[in-house]
Amino acid sequence: MSVNKLGKFAVIGLSAAVIAGCSTTATDTDTSTTAEDATSTEQADTTASSDASFGAGEESAPTSVIVEDTASTEEVVDKMASLAGVATVFYFDFDKSIVRPESREALAKHAQYLVANPEARVTLEGHADERGTREYNMALGERRAKAVSRYLTIQGVAASQIESVSFGEEVPVAFSHDDNAWQLNRRVEVRYEK
Repeated sequence: MSVNKLGKFAVIGLSAAVIAGCSTTATDTDTSTTAEDATSTEQADTTASSDASFGAGEESAPTSVIVEDTASTEEVVDKMASLAGVATVFYFDFDKSIVRPESREALAKHAQYLVANPEARVTLEGHADERGTREYNMALGERRAKAVSRYLTIQGVAASQIESVSFGEEVPVAFSHDDNAWQLNRRVEVRYEK
């Protein structure tokens, strides 16, 4: 069973547990919400991989989700351990979208990991500092993410493993209005899907 499927089962199971634990008395004004909750609970019950079925509030209903296939989770953790200590944030010069030479070694390690693990997916989040218009900074963040994406694909990573998004100036990590803060905000962050 893939990690992605395990994650979906965990989300469905936890959603069902939350819905079961948050019982309220329905009124005439919230009948649509109650119908939606019942539908999502039914969907969770039909997708569960258990031999017995339990409803919310029944005796001997499960109170936690146990994942039996822990080998897959351990394999993912072991594989990700090869990236321990490798930078995941890459900085750019003012108004530039060129990957810096000092970033290339760490990006090569990310590329090696992605090539060795074709099921792994990565999201490249492009950012800019506050200078410039909002539209220009969105485009600049996208160009920066695409530059890192190109670097990874040149190293042999499949394009289907990479997603690029831009946040422009909207998600700063430093809030001052000086060169040091602006430098920290001109970045691409590499985030692996789990």
